[in-house]
Amino acid sequence: MLNTYFRVIVGVMVLLSVVLTYYVNINWLWFGVFIGLNMLQSAFTKWCLLEVILIKLGVKK
Repeated sequence: MLNTYFRVIVGVMVLLSVVLTYYVNINWLWFGVFIGLNMLQSAFTKWCLLEVILIKLGVKK
């Protein structure tokens, strides 16, 4: 269940970054870069802040 929530939230954030970049300002592209770097970092360290937050909110693994 945690994996599903994680994928939905990250997918929405990436799409939001694209929409904001297109309609608001090109600098919103940095939001997408941040998301990508966070996912890359979590692949190597096995630690992700979003996962910690979801677990504290009561989402089961």
